[in-house]
Amino acid sequence: MSNKIKFGTDGWRAIIAEEYNFENLSRVTIGTLKWLKKINKKPSVVIGYDCRFGGEIFSNLCAKILSSNGVDVIQSTTFAATPVVSYAVKHFNCDLGIVITASHNPAEYSGFKLKGSYGGPLTQKEILEVEELIPENSNLNYEKLNIENIKYKDLDLIYLNNIEKEFDFELISKKDLKIAYNGMFGAGQGIMKKLSKYFSKHSLYHNCCFNPSFNNINPEPIFKNLQDFSNIIQDDISFAFANDGDADRIGIMNEKGHFVDSHHVMLLLIHYLVSHKKTTGDVVTSFSCSNKIKKLCDHHGLNHQVTKIGFKYIADIILKNDVLIGGEESGGISVKGHIPERDGIWTAMILIEYIAKSGKSINELIEEIYDITGPFCFKRNDLKISTKEKNQIIKMCENDSFSHFEDLKVIKVEKLDGFKFIFNEDEWVMIRPSGTEPLLRIYAEGSSEERAESILSKTIKTISN
Repeated sequence: MSNKIKFGTDGWRAIIAEEYNFENLSRVTIGTLKWLKKINKKPSVVIGYDCRFGGEIFSNLCAKILSSNGVDVIQSTTFAATPVVSYAVKHFNCDLGIVITASHNPAEYSGFKLKGSYGGPLTQKEILEVEELIPENSNLNYEKLNIENIKYKDLDLIYLNNIEKEFDFELISKKDLKIAYNGMFGAGQGIMKKLSKYFSKHSLYHNCCFNPSFNNINPEPIFKNLQDFSNIIQDDISFAFANDGDADRIGIMNEKGHFVDSHHVMLLLIHYLVSHKKTTGDVVTSFSCSNKIKKLCDHHGLNHQVTKIGFKYIADIILKNDVLIGGEESGGISVKGHIPERDGIWTAMILIEYIAKSGKSINELIEEIYDITGPFCFKRNDLKISTKEKNQIIKMCENDSFSHFEDLKVIKVEKLDGFKFIFNEDEWVMIRPSGTEPLLRIYAEGSSEERAESILSKTIKTISN
């Protein structure tokens, strides 16, 4: 009997040639097919893939299975970022999008993301429906699969046409901004190379080639994975950023090559959209995000809502409400006026436009935010520990065993998704197991870098005893 296939916080992911094989991918595709046929007798699907090993082969298999069962398939002609596929689903009025990607996971993983007709993640309810329809065995005769209903499209071109209409590229070009971009060997590099004509000819494009191993660095745009990128950034850089493997996340650097976390990115977006573009709407963030976001929302008179971790929860709210931005600590952010989807390229363009219009650096713009919220620092550590140790720590959290982390007294515990231990109005630590990897994530926020590091260190020491 085959193993039960479960979707995590953002799709199904598994190690290539182990659980991620032709048989299991076929099973997931058949479950998706059954779900599609329930919502439309003649459904249509967009399929794309990232730069991982076997992406095109896996994409072709999905396309053939669907095409052979009467589904009209639009398949990307080359690798495509997740937001590019999501936008194409909405552009072509298709019922579903499939992206063969494991996002920021290590190179040995691949995955399977599902996107709704609106250009964003399927709801949790729909994901569970698909899961229930995945058969124990595919029972496929691969030789009988056909490609009669498959059309091939340059999805990057469709996305590019849209992004060129939405941003002030005339101003951006005049400013001759020198951009540093780290593609992390991922699918965002295609779009960014096409946008390079709007930036200085001296702009830097780092890790923008095909390398399915990601040079043995996880394609997640967090500080520990961007140190080589930090080293090449000079004072004359106008804006520096990186995207993850499928370009739905962003990590940015200031002009000194120092990492700027996603909490600061969201604060910059809110301030620019409200103060400069006069846009309004609710702000929705995941449980692991900074308390400073609520403080800035209060300043601008915006409603702030917190969700469980997983962009599908944010997307569900975006579909039902007027949302200005929805964002996660991991760097996945959706902005009003686009699709209800995380988009690291779109987010970067907003910040580039902000820099062009203000004439200020990222650091100067952050100082404007600090005038409202006060300064802060966020740190995260992903602990690789045994499943037994991880379960023991989570059990202790569930039993309220931690009232102190050394000299840090816990005044409140929030358990929306993981365990957030509050020390005061501005400082906290959070413990949560990863939904896609064998890791225990520790998040800490403090009033300074020294305080955040101290909170993180004291927490790790406490839970390790």
